[in-house]
Amino acid sequence: MTERSWQSLDLQWMRAKASDGFGPVGPAVVTGLDWNNLLLTTRLNGKIVQQETTAHMIHKPEKVISYLSQYFTLKPGDMIFMGTPGQTSAVVSGDEISVEIDGIGILSNKIKWP
Repeated sequence: MTERSWQSLDLQWMRAKASDGFGPVGPAVVTGLDWNNLLLTTRLNGKIVQQETTAHMIHKPEKVISYLSQYFTLKPGDMIFMGTPGQTSAVVSGDEISVEIDGIGILSNKIKWP
């Protein structure tokens, strides 16, 4: 989750990418999927605002993992937030974001900030 207006205004992207509620994680880890070609659908208040496959991400998961593992010891259960393919939409406090990934499920999160 990124709040784009904060990202463009701030000197550091921490607030725009790591505010409370911006990194929701589901209750389970799914294995055995082809991470390079999963359909990802994002809904903003029930309306589809993003629908694209992970094949269209700028950097492939293998490339990101290879790069990060040069600097960090990665262990089972570690999470890497890579973003999403396609365009994004602006959000405001009170909006509900739902992300659905084929083979994994749907995770919904209500945005809250002062």
